[in-house]
Amino acid sequence: MKYLFALLLPIVLCAHAVVAPGSSRPGAYERYVLRVPNEADVATVRVEIKFPAAVRVISFADVPGWQLQATMDSTGRAASAVWTGTLPPERFVEFPFVAVNPKGSAQIAWPVWQTYANGNTVEWTGPRGSDTPASVTVIGGGGSWEFWLPTVIAAFAFLFAFVALAFTVRRRAATV
Repeated sequence: MKYLFALLLPIVLCAHAVVAPGSSRPGAYERYVLRVPNEADVATVRVEIKFPAAVRVISFADVPGWQLQATMDSTGRAASAVWTGTLPPERFVEFPFVAVNPKGSAQIAWPVWQTYANGNTVEWTGPRGSDTPASVTVIGGGGSWEFWLPTVIAAFAFLFAFVALAFTVRRRAATV
């Protein structure tokens, strides 16, 4: 188990509001998930996301304990969503939604605002490399490493975790 923790530690240390996946295909109907960790000492009570004009959000999943209010623009497209609920410190919540990607290659930024019970708000709207970056999804590049690299890295991470777990179980069995 300590090996799995070692793999997840870098993810925990750089946690912020993230929309996954980080890459997708042009024109795809994609299931996206907005993952919001609570890194404060007080509860998160409100999460808002503004949807990029290039994507068309078509449905949302219910999230137990959270109320959703979607705002539509004049064309009937979901322009934003606000979830209200309670997320205790040192926990995270995921808000799934389905969207249709643009037909061509693009980099989609997902601006998110996270509001805490004390009234403070963190704006996850900055550029990459900032303290509060907006999550970005790369659309297109199906044959490039930019598109496949996150999947390859995740596959190797899961493989490493499986091997480490098998090694630990085998070693414990040998000492019994």
